[in-house]
Formats: sequence, C-alpha cells, structure tokens
Amino acid sequence: MIKILILTDFTSAYSRSLLKGIVRYSHEIEELSFYRMPLFYRAEYGDKYVAGWARKWKADAIIVQLQDLDLSLFLKLNIPIIIQNYYDRLNNVINLTGDYIGTGYMAADFFIKRGFKNFAFYGVVATIWSRERYQGFKERITEGNYNFFEYLEKGGVKERRAYNLDMLAKWLKSLPKPVAIFACDDQYALYISETCKIHDISIPNEISLLGVDNDNLFCNISNPPLSSINLDVEYGGYLAARTISQLIKKEISQPSDIIVKALQIVKRESTEKFNIRDKYILNVVEYIEVNFCKKINVEMLLKKVPLSRRVLEKRFKLNTGSSIYNYIQTMRIENICNLLICSDKSIENIAVASGFKSNQNMSKIFSKYKHMTPSEYRKNYSNNK
Repeated sequence: MIKILILTDFTSAYSRSLLKGIVRYSHEIEELSFYRMPLFYRAEYGDKYVAGWARKWKADAIIVQLQDLDLSLFLKLNIPIIIQNYYDRLNNVINLTGDYIGTGYMAADFFIKRGFKNFAFYGVVATIWSRERYQGFKERITEGNYNFFEYLEKGGVKERRAYNLDMLAKWLKSLPKPVAIFACDDQYALYISETCKIHDISIPNEISLLGVDNDNLFCNISNPPLSSINLDVEYGGYLAARTISQLIKKEISQPSDIIVKALQIVKRESTEKFNIRDKYILNVVEYIEVNFCKKINVEMLLKKVPLSRRVLEKRFKLNTGSSIYNYIQTMRIENICNLLICSDKSIENIAVASGFKSNQNMSKIFSKYKHMTPSEYRKNYSNNK
C-alpha cells in the first residue's frame, strides 16, 4: 500500500478540500495509507525532523504546504514530493499550483459586465497566488482603459493577521466610489469587510467586493456575505494522489505541475449591485438578471425602454462590454454550471431550468463557451463526484 505523508494546514478550507480529493481517489481507485502531520510540527522541530520522520515511516511520497524549506533534505529521500506552493513555484518537485492569472481575468470580466469604471486590487506581495491574481486582474482592467488602484501588503504569512487597519481604511476612503475591489483571497476580502464596517463604508453600495476560495466560514461571517471565486481544489487533490500512484508504479516519469482551476463566481450580497448610470440599460440588465431562465430576446427588451434596437444594442455594449445575446447566454451558462456542480438534476431538467428549448440546444451552446459537454463538466467538477 502506498504511504503518503501529508503536512498541511488542516484548519483551512483549501487544504481540507485537497484532502477530500486525495481521500476520494483512495476510496474509488486505489487504497492509500496516510499520516497527517500538522504544520506546527515543522515549525517546532524543523525540516530535519520532518524528513527524518518520513524516512523512519518509510513514506512513499510527501504532499506538503511549506513556505520556505530546505528542499535538499527532502530531495534526499528520493520519493515524489508535491509542494502546495506559496511564495514561488519550485524546481525538481511537483507544484500543486493554480491558474492564478486566469482567476484574475475571471474577476475582472465579472466586474466589467456589471458596469464598473473604477477597479482596485487588495493583496500581498510575498505570495505567488496573490501576485498572479493581481497580474491577471490588472491586465484585463488596463486593457479597457478603466481606473485601476492597488494596495499590496508587504508582510508574509506570519504577518497575515497583523494587517494595518488604519492604512487600509485610509486607502479604502481614498478610492473613487463606487469601486469594484478584487481581494487575493477570502481572508483578505474579510479584512476589507471588517474595515468597512468599522469606518461606515457601505458594501455593496460604495464598494463591490469579491474574494477567492469560496471559504464558507469566511464568506458568511462577513456582513454582508462575501461573493467569491470557487476553485476546483478537490479535483486537484485527486490529481495529486493519482500522480503519486503513477510515479511509484513508473507509469509516468516526467509529471507536470498540478493546476487547480477556477470554476465559477458564487454571488452573495457583497457584489449584488450594478454600477450602470444609464437608467434604461440598468433596467434591461436587471430584467435579464431576473428573467434569463425564461424566453427572452431583444424584441422583448425593446418593450421595456424607449430606444430603437440599434441604440439599445450600442448602449448596452458600451455599459456592459458585452452584446445582449452574449450577456443572456453567459447568465444561462453560469446557471448551468452551478446546477451541474451543486445539484443532482438531470441535464434535460437543467436545460429547461436555464431557458433552453432542448437538451441538444443547451449542449451545443454550452460546449461553445466551456469547450466540453455538460456531462463532461459534471464529471470533472461536480461536488457530488
């Protein structure tokens, strides 16, 4: 039986989701043996202790969350090592990493479609996941020549909780309102939420706030609850276990890094406001948000506003960055993704519930947007897999 030493923060939602994926592989494909080692063991006893214990236990592989380590000690074990990266991706190991730049793109596109002109990023310099989410978000925002602001904490993991509330409040007050803020993760989004509450800055009226990880505790302890980007972390854990098995059995020799992808934005009250000043377009957007699952087309929308078709389509694109057709289809696709991941509804019922005439019609359009069929999407990403 393959023996895996797991050294991570078992209290974090991200790490626990990884463990669920690892355990799922063990139950479904191949039984594995685990030894959990909390992070404080390494903090108290050092890298030599961890490497020595792995040798004593005769571990076949290690999955580890470490910020700065003596990698040479672990490489001497001559076993597969998967690093849940933090500061940077490392050489000579398998990095359990993420499409952080793509996550930044997703956040930017979400806010742009809601009509914002002012955007800001809040994160930390030290970590690769914050730096690259910042990179993707800024790149997309500056492409559209929007106003962009940033506040990057200089501290590392040990200083995470000791953020400067006064400086953060000063920065938040200085931003033009309304502003869309993307925080590097849910914990940093919660810092903003707490600071806004203390200083009477309104969320979502003045600040629309989005985090990453969809940590249910952090998101719902906030007032208002935080919108967040949901990551396919569990599947990342599944891939980690599979990669270890393949390496040990010599089915592969040159493994690739394991990339955790962003799935979808889980919308809660912290972003539930549009910043569209054109009252007619705002009326149309709000109608689409409520009725996208029903039969809806441009002719129906024209009855809601005193505009010609040409003017409506031009002003809609100007305010949302999207055509009316694409906006409606995007809403429907997001709803399909949510139902595929979070429900046991049949694909036929999901098609009807999402405003499509047939399962075939839905599958064709879904594949165009997601580059896979609804069945493939459910198989890859479902919470019930």
